[in-house]
Amino acid sequence: MLNIVLVEPEIPQNCGNIARTCAATRSRLHLVEPLGFDISEKAVRRAGLDYWPMVDLHVYSSLDDLFAQNPDPDLWLATTKAPQDYTAARFREDCWLFFGKETAGLPQWFREEHYDRCIRIPMREDARSLNLSNSVAILTYEALRQQGFPGLTGTGEMVSGR
Repeated sequence: MLNIVLVEPEIPQNCGNIARTCAATRSRLHLVEPLGFDISEKAVRRAGLDYWPMVDLHVYSSLDDLFAQNPDPDLWLATTKAPQDYTAARFREDCWLFFGKETAGLPQWFREEHYDRCIRIPMREDARSLNLSNSVAILTYEALRQQGFPGLTGTGEMVSGR
């Protein structure tokens, strides 16, 4: 199962979109605090997020807490400051994709510690970055494509005349 990690996410709409991607792809969602929004059952129910029960959600107080509970994960860090684009990565089953907060990305010390596992999504030079939920979707589907889309149907119904 693919693991999506959001480190200190700030924008609730991005997290909602990412949670929906995780629900649709059977990926686990890991949130590292502090969070810039409320994810209590009452808050997500009020926002109409009916897919939230399909999300395998884990919340951690810090990156140290995440690594204490999940030692030595097969990790990849998404950052605009990466030395290689994501097509160089070989995403294995149960890999972990890390994404930083919208305003600052992943912590510099974390990127430096895992420099060879940093990947970027190619884009034009003068563009700062893509939206976080779009970045998560791009890398999630690439990782799942490399694994043969495990647990997903990959089929659709054709309706005559459409």
